[in-house]
This record gives sequence, structure tokens and C-alpha cells, in this order.
Amino acid sequence: MEVLTGWWDDFFWGSLVVVKLFFVALILTVLFGLIGSAAKLSKNRVANAIANGYTIVFRGTPEILVLLLFYFGSAIALTALAQVFDPDVKFVDFPPFWAGSLAIALIIGSYATETFRGAFLGVDSGQIEAARALGLSNLQTFIYVRIPAMWRLALPPFGNHMLSLIKDTALVAIIGLEETLFVAEQAIGYTAKPFTLYLVVGAIYLGFSTIITLTVMLCEKYANRHLEIAK
Repeated sequence: MEVLTGWWDDFFWGSLVVVKLFFVALILTVLFGLIGSAAKLSKNRVANAIANGYTIVFRGTPEILVLLLFYFGSAIALTALAQVFDPDVKFVDFPPFWAGSLAIALIIGSYATETFRGAFLGVDSGQIEAARALGLSNLQTFIYVRIPAMWRLALPPFGNHMLSLIKDTALVAIIGLEETLFVAEQAIGYTAKPFTLYLVVGAIYLGFSTIITLTVMLCEKYANRHLEIAK
């Protein structure tokens, strides 16, 4: 494809940025989801209210708006903080990579919160009672019993969250992160071939999505292996 001549390496490095962004956001998503679900299941009213507010706000706000507010809001906050120590500071930029990672993780984490909450509720109560009978603390029960048991139930919907996460990485192009969509927009300015270049970006993301789908299928098969043995 002649239109891609000179841009192959840019798309390659842009794809690596997407991969790094995905894994960082994925780790944060799991963290936010676990904390949020634990807070929702908690008897602490304050924690419960904060978790409910978190899911309502981030599930009810357009994703691109969350990204923009987070990026520019963080820059304003950092600038104000820096000016306290040095009044001559004009502007402190927040790195687009970390702004994008955090914003996407907060968005997908709000959905993961509900997924994990439902999965935790699906854990057999007998396992919890057995853990308590063995003298495990609430924290030990949560880490060693509830989390391993709930993952099997959470995997199918969480696979969908992972697909949403990889696709949402394209949004970060609007704040200047040089990933695949950003590269395509730069190439369009030189080649005037938007359809072809956007098609390339679509193929790259389709490849990532296919890998994620197959990985989740393998994880589900592994998580349910005891059910196959029981048959």
C-alpha cells in the first residue's frame, strides 16, 4: 500500500503506545473495580455512598468528556499547586499518557465495579462460612476466598469491559498522545487519504480485540476446568 510508505514505523510505535496504555489502564481498572465493589458491599454508609456516586457519575457521563475534563482539570490543579511554591509558573502540563490511563480506568472501572459486585454476590456462602470457621479474618477471606471464587463469574462480562477499554484508547488521540489514531490523523494531512488510513487503524484495533477475545475464552476455559472434570 503506497499510501502507507514512510508511515509503517509510526503505526508500529503508535500500536505499542496503545498496548502500554491498555495494560496500565487495565491494572487500574481492576483496582478501581475491586475497591468500588468492596465499598458497595460494605456496611459502611460513607463508603457505600462514595461508591454509588462514583458509578453514577462515570457511567452517566460521556467518555470523551470525562477524558477532557480529567486532562485539563489535572493541568489546572497542578498549575495552581505549582504557583503556590513558584508564582512565576505559567502552566504545568499533565502527561497525556497518564491522563488517558487514569480517565479510561475510572470509566471502565465504574462498570467493573458493578460486575465484580454481582460476582461477589454469586460466591457460594458456604465458602465464606468455611473460611470463617478456619479462623480467617475478613481481609484474608476477601483475598484468599472471595476474589478467586468470584473471578470465574466475572470473566465473561469483564471480557467485554476489556474490549471497551482497548477501543477507548483511541480517544486519547484528542489530547495529543501519539497512538495509532493520532498517527493516522498526521498521515492524512500529508496523503489526503482518510478512508485508507482510518481503515488501517480499524484493522489494528480489530487485531487487538481478537487477541483479547481469544485470551478471555482461554481464561474462561481454564477457570471452568473443574466443571468439565465433574462431568
